[in-house]
Amino acid sequence: MNHKVKIDYYSDVLCVWAWIAQKRLDELNKNLAEKIEFRYHYMDIFGDSKEKMDLQWANKGHFNGFSEHVLETAKPYPDAVVSVDIWKKVKPTTSANVHLILKSIELQYGTKISADMAKVFRKSFFINLQDISNLNVLYQLADKNDLDSSLIKEFINNGKALALLMTDYQQAQKLSLKGSPTYIIDNGRQVLFGNVGYRVLLANVEEQLNRPISEASWC
Repeated sequence: MNHKVKIDYYSDVLCVWAWIAQKRLDELNKNLAEKIEFRYHYMDIFGDSKEKMDLQWANKGHFNGFSEHVLETAKPYPDAVVSVDIWKKVKPTTSANVHLILKSIELQYGTKISADMAKVFRKSFFINLQDISNLNVLYQLADKNDLDSSLIKEFINNGKALALLMTDYQQAQKLSLKGSPTYIIDNGRQVLFGNVGYRVLLANVEEQLNRPISEASWC
């Protein structure tokens, strides 16, 4: 009997590598839609973007230096378009707000809609330079994409979205995840992180699809 391979996907929406990975997620979902199940989680990489720049980029140009790094990183990937002014004209203070909104959307509208909005939010920042750390901007984007921001606010006001987000953050720490994005395939059988090519992802997923469910452990 066929089974779906579950992929726990951890990322930070402000991470350029997760933006680059978006095309690979789209392709996996397109080509293996009936065989895989993505479970989307978020991790704290840009929880405080200014502190990140102060600690890691103080001697490398601060935000301007980081901007150049992001542009060079994305340059080889035509599907991951990035504005030349990324991290210069607009400097989101945190990724926590966009993660919070996405968890609320997940609770209100389901996983697929939340994943679709994650793509919208990423595009809004990396291409259109919108400040997705601003809650008003996020609510406006939700409304423009046929979601009801008043319903989204319900799960933020009652704390349920924040509780779900804290579970993600704590689990990422517990698993000692090394970076964004990270793919955990079939409950830990394979763990991949960073700039993982589509063919590598596909090969690892297909390996799990072709492995018997009842295969015995060797130890």
